[in-house]
Amino acid sequence: MGTKFDKERINRILIRSTNWIGDAIMTTPTVRAIRKNFPEAFISLLAKPWVAPVFKNNPYIDNILIYDEADKHRGNLGKLRLSKDLKKNSFDLAILLQNAFEAALITFWARIPIRIGFNRDARRLLLTHPVPCTNEIKKVHQTKYYLGILEGVELKTDGTELDLNIKTEEDIEAENILKQYGINSYDKIIGINPGATYGTAKRWFYERYAEVSKRLIDSFGVWVLVFGSPKEIDLGEQICRSVGNRSINLCGKTDLSNAIAIINRCNLFITNDSGLMHIAAALNIPQIAIFGSTDHITTAPASTKSQIIKIETPCSPCLKPDCPKEHHKCMKNITTDMVYDSAKIKLTFYNIKT
Repeated sequence: MGTKFDKERINRILIRSTNWIGDAIMTTPTVRAIRKNFPEAFISLLAKPWVAPVFKNNPYIDNILIYDEADKHRGNLGKLRLSKDLKKNSFDLAILLQNAFEAALITFWARIPIRIGFNRDARRLLLTHPVPCTNEIKKVHQTKYYLGILEGVELKTDGTELDLNIKTEEDIEAENILKQYGINSYDKIIGINPGATYGTAKRWFYERYAEVSKRLIDSFGVWVLVFGSPKEIDLGEQICRSVGNRSINLCGKTDLSNAIAIINRCNLFITNDSGLMHIAAALNIPQIAIFGSTDHITTAPASTKSQIIKIETPCSPCLKPDCPKEHHKCMKNITTDMVYDSAKIKLTFYNIKT
């Protein structure tokens, strides 16, 4: 199992996407690099439905295939069905950005002749070109981590700049959504993202989000948009009830494509470590990212306009979904003054006046 293979014989490539939105954003430099290595190849990307919008406008991908695990590809029979569907595409090469055993198994069943990925999750024998997943690669930022797969098989990389594109019609749709709430194109907008899918340990407290929002409205006359999933509708309502006028709860009211386009219209984004944080980074929106239980070294927003607020505690980063000590000090120690003062500096720097 060597690292080299004949690039000239690669005509059809399958990329297996990661399953989390933030991780998917951080793989976009790797997707771009794959295209640069194989400029003439037909490149398909296999993704779960909720991740696919990250790539739908990506210029380096020719086709998106949906892994519908909830229906068509459910269970072992569904995975076999998916493998048979992939086999019909006659892929020459599979690059597995997802680490799971299942990703390797499906491409093995699909008889894709060259299968590249990190040798994690007991899948080494299913890969034709397993890349060692060293302790060193696990400690770098995730954008470089995924690029390490290509470096492991002597493919060229193309920097760590993120890719996320919005079509004109998506931007117009975002403008129309905001108009329905009385927000015009000249209004200043703060986006806040108080939730986090992984667990409560990543979440700053909703009361503090509300307090910062009220102060920013008073100081700058901004609108505050609360972003989140359908599961966070009540959280958004709690914040908007506290904030009052000029706050809008968008939780559960937009799909991912809408959310991306609306975030692109924000003057500032305040967020927990989350998928939307990485979206704001990819769009180069000024941002304040609040970190508690997670590791900012590996998952920081990859943008020069992003600022991390993190207070070190002896137990962080614990990487747990919920605080194992039940004191949540990593978040409690981050005050509203810290976030408000940072937001005020960013807004002033980007010429939004009080």
